[in-house]
Amino acid sequence: MDLKLKGKTAFISGSTAGIGFATAKALAKEGANIIINGRSKNSVTDAVKRLEKEVPSGLVSGVEADFSYKKEVDNLLKKLPEVDILINNVGIYKSQSFFETTDDDWQQQIEVNVMSGVSLSRYFLPKMLKQNWGRILFISSECATLVPEDLIAYSTSKAAMLALSRGLAQLTKGSGVTVNAIVPGSTLTEGAEEFLKMTAEKEGKSKDLVSADFFKKVRTSSLLQRFASVDEVANTIAYYTSPLSAATNGAVIKVDGGSIGGIL
Repeated sequence: MDLKLKGKTAFISGSTAGIGFATAKALAKEGANIIINGRSKNSVTDAVKRLEKEVPSGLVSGVEADFSYKKEVDNLLKKLPEVDILINNVGIYKSQSFFETTDDDWQQQIEVNVMSGVSLSRYFLPKMLKQNWGRILFISSECATLVPEDLIAYSTSKAAMLALSRGLAQLTKGSGVTVNAIVPGSTLTEGAEEFLKMTAEKEGKSKDLVSADFFKKVRTSSLLQRFASVDEVANTIAYYTSPLSAATNGAVIKVDGGSIGGIL
């Protein structure tokens, strides 16, 4: 299927690895111009080279910025060109008890996970409205609803993204701009791979067995009963960046393997 993205420019925050990189690859294959983002120059350079190798026909550039620091965000906005597609993907988390989570921990996760999208959307949404076309996507998480006990701050930030996404969508009424939120479930990112490897070594089990146990004992609500691949999530994201998705606005799109449940 041709997603009609040739010539569109997409900026993806936090895209040197995981879902962000897989999304960059999916959009590059569709002919979009890709701007990779990461916290360091080295990580961005490596990701750009990797993407150019995997999609030789792609038009790829990169810019570093750590969304923990307002000065770096301000500098980023000065460097970025006009974009047609904004994907607010960057995110951080700390797995810890609520009672051990400090105000600084809360602030950092809100700053990176939520305020990054606020800053980028505030900058790009007026430009999209002026040209009467654009796509903004927020990459949330199943944790916004499931709220694991060791991820309360992270889950709160991901839930806030859903409200932010819906609110911005209401500003696009009658235009060719849409704003939606994607809610991935348990996904086999590099971080998840490392978790499975470390747990397998610690417990003397195979990675496959540790993965299976995760869904039997932890993410029991999953209907998929396995980790989604980053490409499976990215393919869904790619569609909602497309002109073909024009009738979807202000929505929460689940790519959660059925873990959240419910009919809405």
